[in-house]
Amino acid sequence: MSTAEIESRRRSTIEPELIVGPPGHLELPESDGRIVENFNEHPQGMILSDSLLPVLNRKHPDGRFALGRDSGIYYRWQPDEPPLSGAISPDWYYVPDVPPTLEGEYRRSYVLWRELVAPLIVLEFASGDGSEERDRTPPKGKFWVYERAIRPAYYGIFIVRDGTLEMHEHVGAAFRRMVPNERGHYPVPELGVELGVWHGRVENLEFPWMRWFDADGRLLPSGHEIADQERQRAEVEHRRAEAERQRAEAERQRAERLVAQLRAMGVEPDA
Repeated sequence: MSTAEIESRRRSTIEPELIVGPPGHLELPESDGRIVENFNEHPQGMILSDSLLPVLNRKHPDGRFALGRDSGIYYRWQPDEPPLSGAISPDWYYVPDVPPTLEGEYRRSYVLWRELVAPLIVLEFASGDGSEERDRTPPKGKFWVYERAIRPAYYGIFIVRDGTLEMHEHVGAAFRRMVPNERGHYPVPELGVELGVWHGRVENLEFPWMRWFDADGRLLPSGHEIADQERQRAEVEHRRAEAERQRAEAERQRAERLVAQLRAMGVEPDA
């Protein structure tokens, strides 16, 4: 990184009041200094992205989409306010039809006033009871910001401690609470998938997790789960082949004993 770039980044992070004009992702702070609230957040975000990637790669063969995990969305710019006053950091979100990088660099944040494409899905992992994620108080409540300022097609609130998921769909100018289907899942027809809750083990954590399912309700596995399934299949195949080898060896030994017995009786086996 050049000296000029380092100085620009230092100024955008430490002295945000020096920014003049609506900035882009290179000028805006990329962190607010907060830490992850619980151990589930990282593996939850990873498994959502990993299991959905094959679907997104088919939908976007040109690679034009963005996945955000604990990264900021800047939705409002006021020159007389700190930049972070107009930013929110969803736990997970997906934006279709945007380039994966900008200006030759990885995305430091998603600047809505520059790209003008709202996320299709925003998901929050609530460490508490979800009241913060349902806060409709203007202009800072999370629900209000997503509903009125960012306007994703779908907004999900996952209550981590009891494994419940509620989804809201943007209809007109407001969110409408979605009703799950007969499987307890929430369809996302734009992707041909469903979002639901799955109880199982991720890494070394046994918890309910938000997971993607196909349109028939089958779990979309992560890359690690696919590799583990392949390993188990390989082990089964190896055991089957070993059992077949042992059976063949036992058959060979039995035949040799029979030949020896016939010869001891004066009978030539070929005859």
